Amino acid sequence: EVPSDESGGGMVQPGGSLRLSCAFSRYTFRNSVLHWIRKRPGEEPEWVSGINFSGVRDYADAVRGRFGISRDMDNNILYLQMNSLRPEDTALYYCVNSAPSMSARITHPPDPVGGQGTQVTVSS
Repeated sequence: EVPSDESGGGMVQPGGSLRLSCAFSRYTFRNSVLHWIRKRPGEEPEWVSGINFSGVRDYADAVRGRFGISRDMDNNILYLQMNSLRPEDTALYYCVNSAPSMSARITHPPDPVGGQGTQVTVSS
């Protein structure tokens, strides 16, 4: 499923914060592991964070301690709170779902589909 309403990106200075969000269908929200992925131009997609239905969260080492993944179960919305942003966090951020799993991580994140994603730019 391609999620809808990905939003929250923008341009911020180093050290700033943003909160990203995206929406899934109710079925997908409750039967998948949900992830945030980012992609810089000319690079492969990078897995950022994931959460499974049990609430197990996982983070890439590059963002651990700075980013927080959360979800609104009533409205089927996935969030990514990004704090202490750095220039290297600049990328297109998008959300995907994967098959149910005890793990909240995926090793081969997919490319964004069409116009999917929200751009985050961290620059002074």
